[in-house]
Amino acid sequence: MAKEMLCTNCGYKGKPKKIMPGSPAIELILWLCFIIPGLIYSAWRGHRRYKGCPKCRKEMIPLDTPIAEKMLKESAADEKENQANLCS
Repeated sequence: MAKEMLCTNCGYKGKPKKIMPGSPAIELILWLCFIIPGLIYSAWRGHRRYKGCPKCRKEMIPLDTPIAEKMLKESAADEKENQANLCS
């Protein structure tokens, strides 16, 4: 079970998604036309897999890190300020 993480790029808070770089279409073409480059490309894609943000595909950090805690505090303060501005 994946724990919740924070995207430092867009601020998304939630479960990360496994992301593979590159293109599945290019991988298929390489496999159909050129076996060796297809194998190399598949290996590269497989080894570069990471858990990333489902919205912007950037890497995410655990919520219990100092950077994530700081970002969450700043976000909460911004929301509080925005709500105060809407009410006045």
